[in-house]
Amino acid sequence: MNPKETKIAFIGLGLMGVPMAHNLLKAGYLVKGFDLNPNVGEKFSDVSGFQLASSPTEAIDGSDVTILMLPDSSIIDAMLWGANGKPGIAGNLKAASYLVDMSSSSPISSRENNQKLTAMGIHFVDAPVSGGVKKAIDGSLAIIVGGQKSDFDICLPLLEKMGKSIVYVGDAGAAHAVKALNNYVSAAGLIAASEALNAAQKFGLDPHVVNKVFNASTGRNNSTENKVENFMLNETFNSGFSLALMRKDLQIALGFIESMSCYSSLAKQCVLTAQAADEQLGKGADHTAVYGFVKSKS
Repeated sequence: MNPKETKIAFIGLGLMGVPMAHNLLKAGYLVKGFDLNPNVGEKFSDVSGFQLASSPTEAIDGSDVTILMLPDSSIIDAMLWGANGKPGIAGNLKAASYLVDMSSSSPISSRENNQKLTAMGIHFVDAPVSGGVKKAIDGSLAIIVGGQKSDFDICLPLLEKMGKSIVYVGDAGAAHAVKALNNYVSAAGLIAASEALNAAQKFGLDPHVVNKVFNASTGRNNSTENKVENFMLNETFNSGFSLALMRKDLQIALGFIESMSCYSSLAKQCVLTAQAADEQLGKGADHTAVYGFVKSKS
């Protein structure tokens, strides 16, 4: 995809979407963006090649690639196919164009959207990301990709402007399945670390020392390495990823695991813990605040 010849619609310009779109602009792509926040255009005032659209339909007009970075599949499905008497945008997508869903979506929904869009002559690629805002800014996101291998090959140059580790995992929906499972494993590690460190402190141990042992032993995980010292033990709880999103990701993972008729006892408990923490801590709580929630229950 030559930047000079490829027009991109970017729908969903939030904490992740803004820096991702910036990296596409830096690479020379023309980007027409849309977000429910009417002031988001101010974040692109210092770059050329960006145009703010007043609606998703205006954003996709004439676009060769439509990128979605939205909260969940229910929003994506409503936007594509319509809801509450309002028409969707799927019928307005440019013939033979590409729809790249980079959200954390339901793999089942993504597979269904692929079938519908393919029948319309639209190429569907699921490409969820991992790495948070910091890696979105520096263009080093991990991107998992599903869809036709030929579509992956065509989209790869564009994805490389936003990510560093780009892994093709299979047919449409496969990437969202892998992302959901990865998010579950990550969240389970955070919850386990929170409970373990709280118990250690109750016993009279220094949780900083205990976490050092975890990181030198088999208990090491992403949370013990990157979150415990930076955001949890100091109780700043400001990693930049919300508890509400962690709860949503866990619910997606549980739904997927159950749809495969697989054992899901731990996944269910993780969802219950995230739900209880989210309801107690309220809107805007960081996911690392699960540690504070666990402590409050002791």
